[in-house]
Amino acid sequence: MRAAHITSYGGAGVLQVGDLPDPVVGPDSVLVRVKAAGTNPVDHKIRAGYLDGAFPSAFPLILGWDVAGVVEQVGPAVTEHAVGDEVIGYVRKDHVQHGTYAELVTATSRHLAPKPSTVSFEEAAGLPLAGLTALQSIEAAGVGEGDVVLVHAASGGVGSFAVQLAAGRGARVIGTASERNHDYLRSLGAEPLAYGEGLAEQVREVAGGDVDVVLDYVGGEALDVSFDLVCNASRVVSVIDPAVLERGGMYVFVRPDAAQLGELSRLVDDGALRIEVAARFALGDVAQAHSLLEHGHARGKVVLTP
Repeated sequence: MRAAHITSYGGAGVLQVGDLPDPVVGPDSVLVRVKAAGTNPVDHKIRAGYLDGAFPSAFPLILGWDVAGVVEQVGPAVTEHAVGDEVIGYVRKDHVQHGTYAELVTATSRHLAPKPSTVSFEEAAGLPLAGLTALQSIEAAGVGEGDVVLVHAASGGVGSFAVQLAAGRGARVIGTASERNHDYLRSLGAEPLAYGEGLAEQVREVAGGDVDVVLDYVGGEALDVSFDLVCNASRVVSVIDPAVLERGGMYVFVRPDAAQLGELSRLVDDGALRIEVAARFALGDVAQAHSLLEHGHARGKVVLTP
């Protein structure tokens, strides 16, 4: 099979596309023919070696955790999926080597859910990791009817989903983004603000005081400001900086969850959740995709097609 992989850590130049052995299907696994693979900021961090030590890994290393595709083979112990099923998956395994930037990938039932039927494979591939991150952070914060929620980096892949999910639960959402994305945020249900200097004053002016929840998808100064804006520190949730725990907030590291992924898929089909695809690249242009991930401030998701 063709796959985008690395044989050493480094910049985008270490990415190469070539033939690697097809993955082996174990008793509890299914083989998915990849129609599209979503990319995420964690991918270029793995490529650069920043997560070496956080996960067991080996070279050649195929990057990617998001997939949309068709089940091609099932292991003998699998009853949840059948050949021909259209699926999406957050295929994060404990061992980082056999990712989704490939023509084929193996996954277990805990990684997969039915693909939304109303969108393309390319759109569907943008949902799993970012959608689950948004959903799990919202659930950790207990977002509900009447809450005022501040979302940092609201126009990004995770933030875009968080805005919609929070608004769908009856919350009032304030989102930070560059001014060029303010109309986009309004279309998702958020009141937009520019990030940077004077953010705390802007938030209080719009919210009429402190907010109930902060969802942090950027870290740094935005997270520092958050604790001055929230009524209860325990409702500050970051997916970026574990140091949030030292200040009484919560840290969320997204986990595979087939039931939650199925819920997100249903929301897409019901028209309650929109997937924004910023750019599509062929697998051979993976280095360009990573360049956009690292430097482009893409609105929504960047997707690869084998």
